[in-house]
Amino acid sequence: MRRGILSDIVVGCLLGCGDVETSQHLFISCEFYGTLWFKVRSWLGVSGPDPFNVSDHFFQFTHSAGGVRARRSFMQLVWLLCAWIIWNDRNQRLFNNMGSSIDKLLDKVKRYSLWWLKGSNVVFVFGYHLWWSSLMACLGLG
Repeated sequence: MRRGILSDIVVGCLLGCGDVETSQHLFISCEFYGTLWFKVRSWLGVSGPDPFNVSDHFFQFTHSAGGVRARRSFMQLVWLLCAWIIWNDRNQRLFNNMGSSIDKLLDKVKRYSLWWLKGSNVVFVFGYHLWWSSLMACLGLG
């Protein structure tokens, strides 16, 4: 909006909640996208509150699975992947008038994280079913 690309009408949340779209709102407190974090934590088997500051959220999320470096590294990957998926879905809604359900976004988190691990680790032999059900065991962190 500051650069004149979007009109001032578009500054509100695309999902119609009436809030101004800030990074904090979009990535953390939006009623729609905020539920993605809950579903991802359920899949990961971790729990915790969501801080309202993006940097605090990143720190809390990446440390929620314990202090082992490999776990924190994986949790950083998942957090960044969630943020990227939210941003892409938001842009699909804005520019193409189409978006995904939260369950489809969760599936993308699962699928893309598995693809990334398979792409960066030639001997990563686990498939979708085991990844969906017990990813920490697949990572040797369970």
